Amino acid sequence: MATATRPAKQEVAARSQIGEARVTGVEVWRQLQRASFAVISYVTPAGKPRSSGVVYTAAGERLYMVVAPDSWKARHIASGGDVSVTVPVRRGGVLSLLLPIPPATISFQATATVHPAGSVNVSSLPSELEALLPADRRDEAVVIELAPRGEFLTYGVAVPLMDMKDPELARAVVPMTSSQGNAKGGGSSE
Repeated sequence: MATATRPAKQEVAARSQIGEARVTGVEVWRQLQRASFAVISYVTPAGKPRSSGVVYTAAGERLYMVVAPDSWKARHIASGGDVSVTVPVRRGGVLSLLLPIPPATISFQATATVHPAGSVNVSSLPSELEALLPADRRDEAVVIELAPRGEFLTYGVAVPLMDMKDPELARAVVPMTSSQGNAKGGGSSE
């Protein structure tokens, strides 16, 4: 016997099969612009996997972070290198203080451009980056620019909180809205 949620699951599955997204690329970018923390994963030059938490800002369809020149990120992320990014998206408001509501997530692959310390031309960078790059750190900070590509993999974005417990309802593969991101995509983010 079908449960009360079965029609909703079937509808979501049918929409996914015909390409109708529950969440759009525009909504994903809106969430990325609201957030400021991400986990960036990369492979070191020695072939070891690493993940690091970073504070970022989104400008246009790029993410920017400022790191110390002696940090793992500055030393191990190669310019033009591939990285994987996961951004937790806070959900639940006041309710999340009372109940253990996990964050929603947005994951994607990106190409990293590393701007070495002292090479940053502040006038060529987005104004949103100024808060992360104070004047007294401009000569010593490394700026990492991420260009997302492929598609976004989301979990719990633009779905009701109760649907987050059901993977069929909570997850989505969302095309990026950028023609540049799609042109460089070359396939799935998985």
